[in-house]
Amino acid sequence: MSKYTKGQTWGALKKAWKAYKIAKVQGDKAKMKEYAQRIRTLQEELGVTKAKFPDLGLT
Repeated sequence: MSKYTKGQTWGALKKAWKAYKIAKVQGDKAKMKEYAQRIRTLQEELGVTKAKFPDLGLT
């Protein structure tokens, strides 16, 4: 079980998506992959469908 509330986890997910989009605009593949993995982990904690990132090998 996570040590964060659902609200905190949703907030972290929102920030991770924003950071991912910024990294994508900057063309920073390493950061994109890092944030994509974080997004998927947070989504798993929340019990929602995990996003797919086929361009990064995460499906």
